[in-house]
Amino acid sequence: MPYQHPHLAEVEFDPELIARYDGSGPRYTSYPTADRFSEGPIAAQYVAALHQRQNARPGAALSLYVHLPFCDTVCYYCACNKIATKDRGRADVYLDYLEHEIALVRAEFLIAPEVTQLHLGGGTPTFLTNTQLNRLMQMLKEAFAFTLDAECSIEIEPRRLNDGALELLADHGFNRLSIGVQDLDPAVQKAVNRLQPATLTQAVLEKGRALGYRSINLDLIYGLPKQSVRTMQATLSTVLSWRPERIALYSYAHLPERFMPQRRIANADMPSATEKLAMLKLAVTTLLAAGYVYIGMDHFALPEDDLALALELGTLQRNFQGYSTQADCDLIALGVSAISRIGDTYAQNYRDLLDYYNTLNQQQLPLAKGLVMTRDDEISRAAIHDLLCQSMLNISSFEQVWEIDFATYFAPELVQRQTLEHDGLVELTDDSIDITPRGRFLARIIAMRFDRHLREAKSLAKFSRVI
Repeated sequence: MPYQHPHLAEVEFDPELIARYDGSGPRYTSYPTADRFSEGPIAAQYVAALHQRQNARPGAALSLYVHLPFCDTVCYYCACNKIATKDRGRADVYLDYLEHEIALVRAEFLIAPEVTQLHLGGGTPTFLTNTQLNRLMQMLKEAFAFTLDAECSIEIEPRRLNDGALELLADHGFNRLSIGVQDLDPAVQKAVNRLQPATLTQAVLEKGRALGYRSINLDLIYGLPKQSVRTMQATLSTVLSWRPERIALYSYAHLPERFMPQRRIANADMPSATEKLAMLKLAVTTLLAAGYVYIGMDHFALPEDDLALALELGTLQRNFQGYSTQADCDLIALGVSAISRIGDTYAQNYRDLLDYYNTLNQQQLPLAKGLVMTRDDEISRAAIHDLLCQSMLNISSFEQVWEIDFATYFAPELVQRQTLEHDGLVELTDDSIDITPRGRFLARIIAMRFDRHLREAKSLAKFSRVI
C-alpha cells in the first residue's frame, strides 16, 4: 500500500509567514551537522563501523560518493570545496591517490560490498578527460560490486563536457544527470563568471535523453547578483520548455567572509530581500502550475520521477547530496573533504589536498574528523528525518521504535509548539506532528526545533539563510 499523507499533495506559499520566519539554519544533509564533528581517533571508529556493517548487515544498501574537486574556472557564487586549475595532469595525480584510498577502504571488507547508488560530484567531475573518467570507473568497479539496477549519477558542467563523455558514462551504467544552470540571463551569468548559453544546456539535456538517461536534474539559484523577477521568469519559461524530470531551486547564500570567490560580487548588484522572496514565490508557483511535485526544501520533480514516488512511498531520505530515493542508506565517500556515514559513525576526509595526499602516503585513511552518534543524536536525527522527508511524525510509531515517551523526551522541543501551531506551520495531536501545506516551505525551521545542539548553543557554525 503506497504511503499516503494528506498534506503532501498540497503546498501553500505564504510570503508574509516565510519572510517572518526567514533566518539562518542547517540544511540537515546530516544530523548532527558537520560543525559538530571533532578531530580524534575517527579512523579507528570508522573502520570499526565498516566491520560492524560487514558482520551485522552485509546485504544492506550502500551508496558511494566520489568528490572530484577540480574546475578550470571559478563561478563566483560557488561555496563548494574546489581547486581552480587548467592542468588536467593534476587529475591524474588525484586519481592515483584516490585509487590508494579505495584500496584502503576495500581492504576492510572480506568480499566486495554491493553498491546500489553512486554519485560523482565536485568541483566539476567533467573536468576529467574521458580517459580519466574511464579509469575512475574501472577503479570503482574493481573494488565494489555494482548492482544491475544501481542508480548512477554525475554532476555535469555543460561548458566542460568532452565529446563522447556522455556515451562513456552511459556505457558504465550512469542513468542520471545533474546539470548546473543557475540562471539563463547573460547579465546574471556575467556577474557570477559563468557564461553558459541556453542552447548549450539544451543540447546536453537532449543528448542525455537520446542516450537513455532516465532522469535529468537542472540546478537553479535565486538571489544571484543582477537577478530579478524578470530574469527568473525568462529562465523558468525556457527551462520548463525542456521539461527536466527534476529541478533543484537553491537559495544563494552570500557569505563573502567565508568564501573568497564571492568577494568578486558587488554588493550593489545583489537583489533585495523583498525581490529575492518575490523570485522564490514566482518560481514555486510556476513549477507547481507546470505539474511538478514539491519534494521538500529546494527539490521539485515530475510525478512519475523516482524522487516523487519515493516521497509517496515514504522511502525518501536526505543525505549529503540532498534528497535521495534510497531509505537510510550507508554512504562511503571518497576524495578530498568527502563525508561518509556508516551506521552511527560520520567520518570526513581532510579538506586540504596536501593533507589528503600526505595521510595516504602514510598508508592511512585520510580522515580528519568525525562523530559517533549518541542515542540522543540518533533519536533527534530520526525525528528531523521524518519531518523533512515525510512532512509528519507519527508519535506512537516513533515511541515504539525508540522505546521512549515522546512527550517526556521532547518536552523542551514541544514547548515551542504553540507558536508553530498558532502560525499554522504544524498541526499537533496526541499521535502526530503534521507539517501543514503552508508550513512545508519552512520545514527547516520546524526541524530546527528538534536540534538539541542548536538549542543548547553547542553549534557554532554560520549557516545559510533558510530563504
